This record gives sequence, structure tokens and C-alpha cells, in this order.
Amino acid sequence: MGQRTTRLLLPLIATSAILLLTMLSLLRFSLTRSLPISLSLLRQQSKPSLSLSCPVLPLSYPFSSYLRHRSTPICAATMASHSHPSAPFLDSDNPLLSDFAFPPFDVVEAKHVQPGIKDLIRRLEGDLVELETTVEPTWPKLVEPLERIVDRLQVVWGVVNHLKSVKDSSDLRSAIEEIQPEKVKFGLRLSQSKPIYEAFKSIRNSPSWESLTDAHKRIVEDKIKEAVLDGVALEDEKREKFNEIQQELEKLSQKFSENVLDATKRFQKLIVDKKEVEGLPATALGLAAQTAVSKGHENATPENGPWIITLDAPSYMAVMLHACNRSLREEVYKAYITRASSGDLDNTDIITQILKLRLQKAKLLGYNNYAEVSLATKMATVERVEELLEKLRVASWDHHVKDIEEMKAFAKESGAPEANDIDHWDVNFWSERLREAKYDINEEELRPYFALPKVLDGLFTLANKLFGVSIEAADGLAPVWNPDVRFYCVKDSSGQPIAYFYFDPYSRPAEKRGGAWMDEVFARSRVLAPPGAPVRLPIAHMVCNQMPPVGDKPSLMTFREVETVFHEFGHALQHMLTKQDEGLVAGIRGIEWDAVELPSQFMENWCYHKETLLGLAKHYETGEPLPEEIYSKLLAAKTFRAGSLSLRQIRFASVDLELHTTFDPSGDLSIFDVDRKVAERTYILPPFPEDRFLCSFSHIFAGGYAAGYYSYKWAEVLSADAFSAFEDAGLEDDKAIKETGHRFRETILALGGGKSPLEVFVAFRGREPSPEPLLRHNGLLPMPASA
Repeated sequence: MGQRTTRLLLPLIATSAILLLTMLSLLRFSLTRSLPISLSLLRQQSKPSLSLSCPVLPLSYPFSSYLRHRSTPICAATMASHSHPSAPFLDSDNPLLSDFAFPPFDVVEAKHVQPGIKDLIRRLEGDLVELETTVEPTWPKLVEPLERIVDRLQVVWGVVNHLKSVKDSSDLRSAIEEIQPEKVKFGLRLSQSKPIYEAFKSIRNSPSWESLTDAHKRIVEDKIKEAVLDGVALEDEKREKFNEIQQELEKLSQKFSENVLDATKRFQKLIVDKKEVEGLPATALGLAAQTAVSKGHENATPENGPWIITLDAPSYMAVMLHACNRSLREEVYKAYITRASSGDLDNTDIITQILKLRLQKAKLLGYNNYAEVSLATKMATVERVEELLEKLRVASWDHHVKDIEEMKAFAKESGAPEANDIDHWDVNFWSERLREAKYDINEEELRPYFALPKVLDGLFTLANKLFGVSIEAADGLAPVWNPDVRFYCVKDSSGQPIAYFYFDPYSRPAEKRGGAWMDEVFARSRVLAPPGAPVRLPIAHMVCNQMPPVGDKPSLMTFREVETVFHEFGHALQHMLTKQDEGLVAGIRGIEWDAVELPSQFMENWCYHKETLLGLAKHYETGEPLPEEIYSKLLAAKTFRAGSLSLRQIRFASVDLELHTTFDPSGDLSIFDVDRKVAERTYILPPFPEDRFLCSFSHIFAGGYAAGYYSYKWAEVLSADAFSAFEDAGLEDDKAIKETGHRFRETILALGGGKSPLEVFVAFRGREPSPEPLLRHNGLLPMPASA
């Protein structure tokens, strides 16, 4: 090792060692700290929606308290009586009120929403009054009837909300806007119920408390916290103000999301000159021509155009990574980074209003800021999050600087006119050229090896190997909202169905919001078991926005899109493979938000596992497997730009935290001033003056990640350490992998929210979490010489 190399590594080793020790102490403190039950210490937020989103990816891809193809005979038989044992909801005229085994996604229309939800709330209001009248501090007289009320509203409203995300229309928006205040009002009425709250406190204070199961204790403690954090302790004017804030926040969140979708749809660039699309790969040209055809240019072809570029992820990403036309990159980048920031779709004032209302809510509940409210139900504290983000920022900075310097040098060597004036719309383009040159790998040329059907086959094979489940197509068993949606049945080793899931893979910019997410349709539940069955089986849906099939070709995926599918499937597995029968803490329910990304990020690691990747990467035309030398190059390129990508996530987490801690929404500084200040310490290039990314940051303004975006980095520590258990066992040792996979299933995937995340992790790993695997996986520690 040369002196120069030694000089470079010594600071890195020192920084990594300090970071390792600091992160370990942070985790030990935060994971083991108990959440206080004392009512004087309890304040709150509503739990965020159960919809779990992918993080904002390098190219900007993007729980309510009480609310918020062929089938096999056994699947069909099992689900035939999949009904809900709450009060009968049989209404032949309104599918939302039918007693469905599977949601009638194919027939629900905007006209059903207002009358259906109104009638549902009326009936549930009667159930709530009866519960409050007869409530006793026992499971059958309190928790079970409460679960029936909560679940019915969550399922039905979930159908409506899901359709808005995947099949948006002006009529549906209007219907939701009309009925949403009544839904929110009932949710507040339920969460602020004094009789229910007092009954839970009675259970907590009873002599039999210590004899309760862990899951029962978690439910009781969670419901006490939620009630206080939803304003049950507020009286008169304060409660009225709190409820007004909740109503307005719901309305603003909906409007924010709609503006982002509409702004994304509004941008369409028609290109007729072939020179302007130079560099775009065939898949991108095919998509652009297909879009042009759908917009009336019926003679458009991939070879000769015309082409329409949009801000939908597959189109946007292709331009930023591959378009040689710098002016096109600049135009598309600026359009994307300023979405929903001007005119009739401007989200700027909406953000300010949201931040003001969240701060008012926090003050009403006795908190200093909204971040404290958000973290009251999470594993971390504001201080610990700030420490962790800063340590990661410091560890990533030098790597980021090196990334940019190498990219600039490569652009200069390549004769790029912009080499001495690199701007934001150049970074991804020249970084991709550098990656291709450095590792001799072209991601677009890999697409033919990642056809969606083969990727799913490989993913399902892995699930069978690790967790002993088989996944079979069950198309036709359940109604779907689009012909491209697939439906699957998950079976255990005996062939019995244990869960189901929908998969909606393709981008539909005209009606479907961007990003990728997983959400629940039904949760596993003993209380809501159909007649003759021990439990109701869980059902999930996974939604992505990848390149659709073009012409007669299947959907050919980038490696990033493969990772996204694995990520969302990890969330779905935790929902579907739960063995927790208490519906209020089954699957993803009841898990602290900053631990819920563990299974999703864990699954991404398997995209780099040799046997897994080579098993799914087959050329869609020839069937030839991905050459091993290309796999080696993918593995070598895994940490390419790791420092830059880490800092990008740290930027998002930091600006989220600052907006919800120190920022005064009524002060002189703007939200963009805060973002610019954070950008200056997380990005070596000067901040782009017109950057209005916050106006489309749906995670924190229209999702469940407000003052919680840090969760992706927090859970990454847990997920990397969990995967390291498989590395320790030996990734080439099938027997050891299966044994470790079984242990992962029986703990991380099975226990749901019935135990604390630390207890669950220790049950799997045999010790508390260590940050060392994350640092190693991200290239922030020197790799062992034998690696």
C-alpha cells in the first residue's frame, strides 16, 4: 500500500471507528429506552397511514390512529366465506357496503363514495354508542368490538383511498373531498372516546396486568398513547381547535398530493427532431413513441418519432441518465424539480399552512415542536436522530467529494463542453458514463435480462427458499382495478393459503401517483375470522411505477426497478407472513415507524446475491443467463457513488427534521431557505436557486413520514445487520441459509407489533443491533483484504 493510499485510508479508518462506536451507543440507548406510559408524558400525533413508500430514490422516485389469474380450488374454497363478522353490510346498490371477500375494485365508482361512506359511518356510529354503553375493561367487551369498528372503516376507506392513488379522476376527487370531513370527524370521535380510554387505563392498572401476553400489553399501551396523542385529554375549546386542525390537515394533504400528480401530468414535451433524443436507449424511445401514440400521434415510431417526454419516472430517469442533449436534460430537470411550485398547482402556501397547523397541534398537546410529537411513538428521539444523521453526513462527505471530482475529471477527459461548468442536470448523466467506463457495465443493456415475469419467478423462488412459502398466480379470483394488475396466493409448506396480494407494476401517469408503495387490504385477525376458520387471512397490495411493456416486449426493468420490487415485497412479506392473531398488532400494524423499513431494505440485499440474481436474470428472447462477469461488475459497482447517495437521503431527512423542529413557519425564513441551508452541507455543488423539490415531497406533506424520513437510515442499520446474519451463516450454504431464513420468518416477519422492535431483533440476531454491517455494505469501512 502506497503512502498516498495510507494517508487517505487513515482518516477514513479513524472516522469509521468513531462512527461505529457512536452509532452503536445511539442505537443501544434508543432501542432500549421504554416509551413512558405516564399520561403526563404522553402527547401526540395520529399514526401515519399504513401505506409504506419507497424512499426518494437518487432520481427522485418518491398507521392512522384508529383510521386513517387462475385460482387453485383450495384458494377459492378458502376465500369463499371470507366475510366480516361485524354488523352485516349488505347493500346491493353500493359495492362499498357489500359483505365482500375481496374488495370490488372493478365496480366501485365515484358515485358510490359519498353515500357509501356516509351510511357506513352512520352504522359504525351506532356500534360505537353501543360499545361505549356496554364497555368493560375486558378483551371481549372492549378490544374485540373496537377492532370490528376500526377494521370496517379502515377496509372500506382503504378501497376508496387506494383507487384515488391508482385510478384518479376528478369525480373521485370531488366525492372524497365531500365526504372526508365526516370520515375525519368520526375518526376523532372514536379516538377521543372517554369510555374506551378509561377502560384501557383500567386494564393497564388492573392486578391481572402482568399476566397479559406481550401482544395484549402492547395493544393496551398503544391505545392509551394514541388516545392522549389524539387529544382525548383536551377539553372544550382546546379539543375543538385540535379537531379543526385535524380536519384542515387532511384537506391540505389531499390537495398537496393532487397538485403533485397534476403537475407531473401537465408537462409533456413533443420532440420531432431525432438529434434531440440522441443517447436515449431503445426502451425509452419506445415508451416516448408509445406515449405520443396515446396523445394522438398515431404514426409515431421508436425509430422516427415523434416522441413525447414526460415527468413520469421511467421517462424522466431515461433523460437524466442518457440524453446527450444537455438543453433537454436542463429543461426536464428544471420542470421536475419545480413541480407543483407555481400557478394554480402551487404547493408552497399549502406547505406553510401544514407546518403552521402541525406546530399548533404540537403546542396544544404540550410539545415544543411537531418532531417531538412524531417521535413520541417511534424508537428514536430528536436528539438521537440529529446525532446519527450528522455522523453519517461526516462519514459520507469525503466520499461524495471524491465522487464529484472523479465525475468532473471524466467529463473533461471525454471532451464535454460543460466539464468546467458542471450543473445539476449533468451530474447523473456523467456519473452514469463514468460508471459504464469504470465497471464496463451499461444498465440499459441489462434490461433484456430483467424481464418482469422472470424477476418475479426469481423473487418467489427466493421466498420459498428463505421462508418456505410458495406463491401462485390466482388471477380471476379477486376483482382488480386495471387489466395489468396481477393477483397471487401465498401458501405454506403444506399447500394451505396463508395470504394473498395484488401487484400493480406499471406506470400510468394519467391516473396513478408516482413512486412505489405497499399497503394492507385486510390484516390477519382472529376476531374477524370467517365462519369455520381460525383467522382472517391477510391481503396486501404492492404498487410500482416501472416501464410498461412496449410493443411485443415484456416490461424490461432496470436494476434499480428490480431492487424496488424486492423492497416492496419485503413490506408485503411482513404483512402476509405474520403469525400474530391479534388484528391490532398483526403484520405491519403496531410496529414503530422507524423499524418498519427493516424487511423491505433487507430484501434489497438479495439483489446482489449471486444465486438469486443469476436465477432471475435471463434474456427475455434467448433465455441465456446473465454472464457471471457482468454479475461481478454489478457487485463491484454496488458502492459506486455511495457517499453521494447517502448524503441525498441525509438531506431529505435533515430538511424534514429542521422544518419540524427549529423552523418558524411564521418567521422571515422560507421553507426554501431551510432546504438551501441543508443542501449546502450535504452537496458540494452550489444549491440550484430554483430548486423547489419540497413542493413535491409527498412523503412528509402527503404521506406518513413527517419528521420521520430519517426512518430509512435508522432502519437501514437494522436491515444491514439482519442480512449480515445470512453472511455469517454463509451465503453459499443452502442449509444454513434456510435455517437462518426460518429464524427470520419466525421473528421479524411473524411477530408483528406484538413485541417491541428491539425484542424482535434480539430474538432473531441473538444480540442488539450493530452499525458495522451498514458501514461495510455502503463502503464506509475498508473491506477486508480477503473480500
